[in-house]
Amino acid sequence: MAKNHRAATDVNGRPELPIVEDDGFSAEMLFRQGYSYTYDDLIFHPGFINFATDAVDLSTHLTRNIQLRTPCVSSPMDTVTEAAMAAAMATVGGIGFIHYNNQPQVQAALVKKAKSQRVAFMPDPVCLRPSDPISHIDLLKETRGFSSVLVTEDGKVGSKLLGVVTSRDTDFVVDRSTELCEVMSRDIISAPAGASLEEASRVLIESKKSLLPLVTDTGELTELLCRTDLKSHRQNPDSGFPSLGADGKFLVGAAVGTRESDQIRLQLLVDAGVNVVILDSSQGDSIYQRKMIEYVKKVHPELDVIAGNVVTAYQARNLIEAGADALRVGMGSGSICTTQEVCAVGRGQGTAVYKTAAVGNAMGVPIIADGGIANSGHVVKALSLGASTVMMGSFLAGTDEAPGEFFIQDGLRLKKYRGMGSLEAMAKGSDARYLGDKSRLKIAQGVSGSVAAKGSVLRLIPYTLHAVKQGFQDLGTPSISAAHDALVAGSIRLEVRTGAAQKEGGVHDLVSYEKRRF
Repeated sequence: MAKNHRAATDVNGRPELPIVEDDGFSAEMLFRQGYSYTYDDLIFHPGFINFATDAVDLSTHLTRNIQLRTPCVSSPMDTVTEAAMAAAMATVGGIGFIHYNNQPQVQAALVKKAKSQRVAFMPDPVCLRPSDPISHIDLLKETRGFSSVLVTEDGKVGSKLLGVVTSRDTDFVVDRSTELCEVMSRDIISAPAGASLEEASRVLIESKKSLLPLVTDTGELTELLCRTDLKSHRQNPDSGFPSLGADGKFLVGAAVGTRESDQIRLQLLVDAGVNVVILDSSQGDSIYQRKMIEYVKKVHPELDVIAGNVVTAYQARNLIEAGADALRVGMGSGSICTTQEVCAVGRGQGTAVYKTAAVGNAMGVPIIADGGIANSGHVVKALSLGASTVMMGSFLAGTDEAPGEFFIQDGLRLKKYRGMGSLEAMAKGSDARYLGDKSRLKIAQGVSGSVAAKGSVLRLIPYTLHAVKQGFQDLGTPSISAAHDALVAGSIRLEVRTGAAQKEGGVHDLVSYEKRRF
């Protein structure tokens, strides 16, 4: 007579099934097969969901000593991060790194500006002098899309505010050489310098004006609040708690090189209040980075230093043992980078992140995945493969906060974006990042181009991170640290996608479609 076997059940009352060992691969198995994988090559298997999307915790470590609420970092590129971007990234709980393709004093000033900037306020509005002609406003309207300006004594922020000019003042003036002092409105409604956003908003709304200047007791212009900016700010998702340093100001990072002259730059940055520095080299496993790490730790022991870029476990260990507080990972994976094509050196970003993170996480040093982030799925993959944060370049280029002016081409609103290894960027000084001090011939390792307008970082990042949380929920991992643990344990299973599978996983077989981020 056959025996009755009662099926075993798990804690959720489902029948227990034997583990199928060949259903996907553990990361350890997959990444030892001799292939260099990009993010798009890889796909994760879903896990069991027992928590809500909003319960996912994306807080993380940028370095050994600096924590962030948001795992997003803006790249130190001259078309990505200056003061406005750094302030916006800190506002959403991340951090921005100000580029060093400029004079040391300029970079230090940008750090100071970013740390003191306030959300929704414009710290550097366009100003004109009272002797400037109306035609200057016509040019601003043509090139930058606005026709209202502030008039100050010397045409700069920080000087005495004299008047405001809007389209209503100039629309019917035939002679466009007429000076602004003849048409500007001198009846100005303003708010005191340092007024809170709530206080300034109330004044702006009640005034029914489009602009609200903030001025000192003696009449000097300090900031501007625009009605359009205020409306956009109120439509943005809640940014949550910002990234603040011990001084109560925004966390701001900056890039430096490894030359002796960069020691002077570093001192200026420290004096400006910088919270962390990146040693900016395309190939970071060098004697120059080791010496610079040693110098920073000796002269500024309280300052965290991020080393890189690296792509191998061997490189990672070298820089960690030299004293790095975090590692920047990626070589040739950016959309505007041609290093792999030109130099035949680098690594697929998925493999690079996994291999370096295996060393970094074991030694308590966070990994920053730099390059190749084009969508929220790439963020999920980078973090799940061991990175603690992701560095974004092209993803943030074209936002309102990125440096540069918008321009119209073929009906599209665009901004310039270029690699720091492009000849255009090298001409401004970035060649030391790729060529060192003694190279006379400049060979490009990047290109210059343009990207479409993306709106504000204050909207882009929160929506992107909600999609990332959905990805973590699908994986069954409620936090970045949980994902790292699951990766090491082998419970996160992966496979490599064929070209056809990648096509199937994207939009396909439509005559036309519109693809929107959110």
